[in-house]
Amino acid sequence: MLAFLAATCRAQGVSAPASVDPAQLQIAQRVAGQGVPLADLAPDAPASHTVRPGDTLWGLSQLFLKSPWRWAELWGMNLEQVRDPHRLYPGQVLVLSKGADRATLKMGPPVATAQAVLAPATVAQADPVTVKLLPRVRSGPVDDVAIASVPAHLIAPFIAQATVVEAGEIDGAARIVASPDGRMLMTTGDVAYVRGDLQGRRNFQLVREPRALRDPVTREILGYEARLVGHAEALGTEDLALPGQGTSRPSPARVLLRHARLEIGSGDRLTQTSTAEFAPFVPRAPARSVQGQVIGLYGEGLTAAQHQIVSLNRGSRDGMERGHVLALWRTGSQVTDRSTPTRESLRLPDERNGQMYVFRVFERVSYALILNGQDPVSPGARFTQP
Repeated sequence: MLAFLAATCRAQGVSAPASVDPAQLQIAQRVAGQGVPLADLAPDAPASHTVRPGDTLWGLSQLFLKSPWRWAELWGMNLEQVRDPHRLYPGQVLVLSKGADRATLKMGPPVATAQAVLAPATVAQADPVTVKLLPRVRSGPVDDVAIASVPAHLIAPFIAQATVVEAGEIDGAARIVASPDGRMLMTTGDVAYVRGDLQGRRNFQLVREPRALRDPVTREILGYEARLVGHAEALGTEDLALPGQGTSRPSPARVLLRHARLEIGSGDRLTQTSTAEFAPFVPRAPARSVQGQVIGLYGEGLTAAQHQIVSLNRGSRDGMERGHVLALWRTGSQVTDRSTPTRESLRLPDERNGQMYVFRVFERVSYALILNGQDPVSPGARFTQP
């Protein structure tokens, strides 16, 4: 889809949608209009598919392709049909177009749906007395929300509960010290006192128990995974005269607890409010070679499986982007060759163990959803481009 979009943008002299970043546009320009070889289509790829509520970009990719991360190459949609390549809506029809040796995917006429919008009636006057109303249907997207890249319910709890902060941000972060009435625990609507520099900011995330995310090889701390407990808004500071002293000194700042996911108490830290974007991104392979390792698993388990979230030791500084599909590898076992008298020890080759989808990226850390896998995934597992 990005490919043909880029070509059409150039031909028509229009700008690409804001959701297409320059790197994606360059990739699109390289593959513009080509499509994919027929051999890369899924064996049972349908001639057409009507987008339904609950569909995802990944699911549609698997429906048409053996290699779902090549989704962008398959698209042959033009700018007149879709101005934003990251938007697909229920009711739209995807048509597989096959040539001599390649295939593309285009948009067909939308299907009639129960949510079709009725246009104002057309009036046909049969005679001076009788007026006949002829309703007509105007087609349009049947849902205000585009389909997600992956099932939203799988990543929504993570998005609401976890964030990554830098070491310096945690060390210097302001912290809650008390409540005006002396209560140990606070909740939504309460006012709390905090100590530390608010740096002129107004809105904050409240986090607790930051856990160091270390590179499995270098042991470098790449960031801190913190548990989100709520949100707060600064109410300002005042200078209060302390009893028995002729001078004044700054009192703790006051914040209003706008939202509490958990009970908030002394020691909870204030960090910058996340502005992460979670719009759907087309599943695609990284533009360049990449390899790294799983840092850890989100949650309390020792291993992860399908539809669980893992943290990776690669981030935006390494070229990682939302929408990247990565291959997981299982490390080959060390075995003894009992077929020879010497009984030599040898290491078996690594084998693919599944795929994962990157959906959130920080500077040095990323988070990915395991899409499928054969064996459980443990910290230290290797990943590469698919």
